[in-house]
Amino acid sequence: MTKTAIVTGGGSGIGYATAMKLADQGINIVIVDINDEHGKEAVRILKEKNVDALYVRADVSKSADVKKYVEATMDNFGRIDYFFNNAGISGSGGYFLDTEIEEIEQIVGINLLGALYGVRYVAEIMVKNGGGSIVNMASSAGVIGQTTVVTYSATKHAVVGMTKSLVAEYAKDGLRVNAVAPGPTETPMVKAYFDANPEMKASAEKGIPQQRLGTSEEVAELVTFLLTSKAQYINGEVVRIDGGFTNSK
Repeated sequence: MTKTAIVTGGGSGIGYATAMKLADQGINIVIVDINDEHGKEAVRILKEKNVDALYVRADVSKSADVKKYVEATMDNFGRIDYFFNNAGISGSGGYFLDTEIEEIEQIVGINLLGALYGVRYVAEIMVKNGGGSIVNMASSAGVIGQTTVVTYSATKHAVVGMTKSLVAEYAKDGLRVNAVAPGPTETPMVKAYFDANPEMKASAEKGIPQQRLGTSEEVAELVTFLLTSKAQYINGEVVRIDGGFTNSK
């Protein structure tokens, strides 16, 4: 039977690149995004790859929206095999004491609550059906401290803890949960951050031993590997993909 994957934030960046790579393996894809234009365009391209694809608009910070995309997946495909829990935002890039409370709440709502809601509803189905594979989106800011991203970093450290603890509870039920921790990567979210903080791009590139930003496709290769059956004995890991950035800290 054809397998099915959910990709949140699948309309652009790493989510989009991962959806395309999963589709190349013949996997049906559910694209979850807040941007209708991006989400619908991703589905159009996926269908050209001769896989079945569905777009569900959702604000992942709202549990009802998360439940909706999970229910839509089950209604259309009857199964969830893979889940890339990817949707997130970085914030404005200011120093923490200059950050408005509303921005803190927004980042926590999307990056942390959205991730928790996702695994809550998806893992429930996976465990009932004998297992499945989840990859959570962490960050280099989830494994080391970085300036101008205090709230973002807090949410990504939390995603790391969530990943490890889910495995402690549910690996026995066939659940695999891993996380990826990209360093600075050429995505729309990172571009917006660097546009707002141009001095940070040069600083970031200088601080990466490979002297360049990563690409969405490079991260998608790792996510696809971790999600699929080739990685059955990798569980509870947080895999860094950052050109040596965090190793140099």
